[in-house]
Order: sequence, then C-alpha cells, then structure tokens
Amino acid sequence: MKKYYWIIFVVSFACNSNFELIEGDLLFQDLDSSPICDAIELVTPGYQDANLSHIGVVVYNNGQLKVLEAIPPAVILTDINSFLNRSFDKYGKQKVMVGRLKKEYKEAIPDAINFMKNKIGIKYDDEFLLNNNSYYCSELIYEAFIKDSIFKLEPMNFLHPITKDTLLAWKQYYSNLKREIPQEKLGINPGTMSLSKKINIVHFYGMPNGIKRQL
Repeated sequence: MKKYYWIIFVVSFACNSNFELIEGDLLFQDLDSSPICDAIELVTPGYQDANLSHIGVVVYNNGQLKVLEAIPPAVILTDINSFLNRSFDKYGKQKVMVGRLKKEYKEAIPDAINFMKNKIGIKYDDEFLLNNNSYYCSELIYEAFIKDSIFKLEPMNFLHPITKDTLLAWKQYYSNLKREIPQEKLGINPGTMSLSKKINIVHFYGMPNGIKRQL
C-alpha cells in the first residue's frame, strides 16, 4: 500500500509542474553537502519528518526572483536554479519544499525582506550563535520575522537521538573552531521552522529524505 501511495504522489507531482514561486516563499532544502548537514537533519526532523538542513527566501532583485540565503561564506543572493539544483532525490527531483506564510501574516514579508537585503555581505555564522554580528541560514530568517513571531527559538541539540552522545561530526566541527558546543543554548533550524503554524507547505519540487508524506 505504501508503494501505491508513493506512485500516486510521483504521478501527481509530475503533473503539478506549473507551480510559481512568489516573493516571500521559504525554500526548505535537504542539502547533501557535508557531515554537518547530516548531523543537523538527524537531530531536528521537520515537516512530516523531512530531513532539512538549509533554508532560503525568495525575493525580487532587479526585476528577477532570487533566493536570499545565509550560506558560507556570507549572506548572498543566489539564482533560483542554482539553489534548487544542489541536491536531488532518487527520481532526480530537487529536494526542496516550499513554505508560504498564511494570509494573515503576509504583511510581515516586505519588512522582513528589507531586513535581509540589508544583511547581504555579512559573514556567515559558523558558530551557530545568536547576536554575534553574523548569521546562519535559519537565524537570518528568524530575525527578519521576529516582530511577528513567525518562528520560535528552541534549545539547540547536538546529541544523537538514540545514544544521547554528542555526534562526532559536531565534536570535530567545534574542535576545529576551538569553541565549546552550545548544547541547550537557544537557536533555530530549518526543521523546526518548517513546523511553524503560521506557514503552509504548498509545494514539493522533490522529496527530502525521511519524509512520510502520503496522499
């Protein structure tokens, strides 16, 4: 039965190719780029248990839609196709799903975008800490929408969900930075952002790993 549901999803998805992005759309990505992405996904499952390790926002820039994102080494604007084509599912579809603010919160978008555009060029926050004059992907978007409380901070977790030991990837990562692991300090990540009750998930380009979506 699960296989049947999956086939229906793939067929209906293929027929739904006319989806159009709009300014303010949130692009949640299962990014297969490093052990750190895998570690983020392991401890912070998102919408329908999707593995999500990155997020960007669709914005207009010089008459074209771009993705505004915080990604090493800085806050930048990225071509949409370049963003989408970073990782693919087993059917060759981009592992990105689209979140859209609910109607009653859309007035927050212009100010949020202005905030983020003013941060272009600022250094990427590789320590994943708040209030240090740099930004990681979800921190930038959280700060942009903070006035309207679209997203909420939670204690950060760097522990394996079963063994409760600190993941080796995080030990190595923070050792290289010569910083302590900020376990339990407040932060935010794409997975928990995808669960916000103030957004709707409106489209899937492809299937992020771990997702349990059925039609």
